Amino acid sequence: MPRHARPAPASPAASRAAFSPRTAARRAVPRLLAALLALGALQAVPAHEKEGRGRRGAAADASVPGELSLPHPTLHHLSVVWAVDGDANGDGVVGVRYRPLGSRAWRTGMDLLRVPEGGLPEAGFRWSARHAGSILDLQPDTAYEVELSLKDPDGGSTVRTVTARTRAVPAPMPGAPVRRVDPEGFAAAAARARPGEVLQLEPGTYPGFAFPRDGAPGRPIVIRADGRVLIDGDIDLSGRRHLIVQGLKVEGSIRFNRSADIAIVRNTIRTKRDGIHSRLRSENAYIADNTVIGPTEWAESALGVDGRNRGEGIQLTGPGHVVMHNRVKGFRDGISLMEGGEAVDQYSIDILNNDVSVGADDGIEADFCFHNCRVMRNRIANSFIGISSQPSLGGPTYFVRNVMYNVLLTPFKLHNGSVGNVILHNTVVKNGDAFGVYSSVPFGQTLMRNNLFIGGPGAGSFGGYSTGSGRAISMQALDARTVSMDYDAFGSIGGEFSARLNGTSFSSLDALRSGTTQKRAIRIGLDSFAAEVAYPAEPMTEYAVPDLRLGRGSPAVDSAVPIANINDDFSGKAPDRGAYELGAPLPVYGPRP
Repeated sequence: MPRHARPAPASPAASRAAFSPRTAARRAVPRLLAALLALGALQAVPAHEKEGRGRRGAAADASVPGELSLPHPTLHHLSVVWAVDGDANGDGVVGVRYRPLGSRAWRTGMDLLRVPEGGLPEAGFRWSARHAGSILDLQPDTAYEVELSLKDPDGGSTVRTVTARTRAVPAPMPGAPVRRVDPEGFAAAAARARPGEVLQLEPGTYPGFAFPRDGAPGRPIVIRADGRVLIDGDIDLSGRRHLIVQGLKVEGSIRFNRSADIAIVRNTIRTKRDGIHSRLRSENAYIADNTVIGPTEWAESALGVDGRNRGEGIQLTGPGHVVMHNRVKGFRDGISLMEGGEAVDQYSIDILNNDVSVGADDGIEADFCFHNCRVMRNRIANSFIGISSQPSLGGPTYFVRNVMYNVLLTPFKLHNGSVGNVILHNTVVKNGDAFGVYSSVPFGQTLMRNNLFIGGPGAGSFGGYSTGSGRAISMQALDARTVSMDYDAFGSIGGEFSARLNGTSFSSLDALRSGTTQKRAIRIGLDSFAAEVAYPAEPMTEYAVPDLRLGRGSPAVDSAVPIANINDDFSGKAPDRGAYELGAPLPVYGPRP
């Protein structure tokens, strides 16, 4: 959340805008067609049905494909950006197939998101028209063949095939020479370190340091310890390339401004300020399996932008970063991108399998993502906001299979005109409104499928913020033309069902289904989980996260919509709603063994 902004009440104009199929159809624009086509929700209009258009309209509606790029591959994902002109009616669709190079079997990916030209001029950002998206859950250090099929009934259809390689997990050079270093000799050893060397730190206490040397591709310099080394002060890796820092205990911060190919792995950081951070553009950092503990406590006085909170657990800007399997606790924001004018090239970023708690502002702040940020399989507890996307800059910004328990205000903060969010298969249990977006500025171009939200009676206001009354959905402003929500599961332990969207109230699930895009929404309760799950009745309690896997009798089982490259491996008749497929083991959250 921007440090200057509180959630604003809905404007009178926003409250007057009803969200209904009739209103949506009357005002509809085709900008979300590609996303709906990807899920089989719509059929493309055949060319023979468009004979009534004039020549000028047909020419403007034809796609003119432009530059295609796959920028900054990460270990597990490929980003695809295909510029497009024309296609004024927005019905061009790009299908995706992929396979390891040399393999004979293709797999299907999600269709790319059709992103119209747009911007947030008040924030100084604009973006051009494109098809964009990610190919998910690939193998590291593997070459893939990608086939992209642009289909536009108005013209411009084409197929392009490209290859790209995922990055390898950072590791020491094979056969790397190891130099054993004690505290007295560390500065001299660092000054003469050569690419490929491993500096193995002997047990002891070392002062903070700014490392002076670079490694090289395939030959990183490794600063390594076995956990019995304490760094009493900050580590500065700014401007450095091809370094690995591993196994240190740090009483301070690790900074890596303007760096490239830095790996920070299996460290324990305790700090009174920020944990691991790059506030200036860096590239391709790998931040994994760290424990980062900050100074902020779970208390009412700490909540929100004006609360008594300090520090960013992991903060960065620039492309290609991977932040995975970290445990982060006790900060203003647990994991965050930079905001506003400080946000530089924030694309192709992975935030995966982290265990985040006590975020007094945001658990994960994915604000100002340009495109292809992937926030997946994280667990967030005892945080003011679960995940923030205020704003997404055209998208897609992916939020997939995250689990949130006891997030005070909202699981997804889609404020400041956020555009291009893809919200799939998340599970949320919280006090008050199950899913609220409390902003007078509409969010748009958003796709939601297969999520599970449970709320209940609100516990009141904390630090001036209310948890809500227990509605299934409470959204003060959304762009009904471009927001598509369906196949979600909602519940309130209060027994009653209510929702409110754009000033229109719905007093039952049937009313929600008939009056919104949630045609296949279902109602769900805490008894849908296999384990006993307590309602977080007192949200300022620091709860342990319960097991939120579904039980066999849950209506969420076998009732979700299939989505390519998201739930291909489902068991049963259909995928399950929420973050977990029935019978699947819990993901590893936080540091791996």
